[in-house]
Amino acid sequence: QVHVVESGGDLVQPGESLRLSCAATGSILSLSTMGWYRQATGKQRELVAFGTTSGLRNYTDSVKGRFTLSKDKMRNTHYLQMNNLKPEDTAVYYCTAGIMSGNFVFAEHWGQGTSVTVSS
Repeated sequence: QVHVVESGGDLVQPGESLRLSCAATGSILSLSTMGWYRQATGKQRELVAFGTTSGLRNYTDSVKGRFTLSKDKMRNTHYLQMNNLKPEDTAVYYCTAGIMSGNFVFAEHWGQGTSVTVSS
């Protein structure tokens, strides 16, 4: 069984930074894809960042140059570094992890969400 847990959400002021973490635990053979989505109140969930452990990175236009996706080299944990945060970044952020589990089944696992509020 695989569990994915996000952390790092907080209330910050515009221009500040946050780093969100997405930790996968359990019977994991390999982590191959990493993603972050967000959903603001009253809006549809949108893909913010997506990447692979082989180095692919894609970002939605509104966060390019401000957000960076990375992975811990030693653990099945990936991060979303968010700099120069804006009020429009306020949302619940969800991470995804594409994992090959110990029973050789590949699935995309979702975390429970972490809240980011950007307000002065």
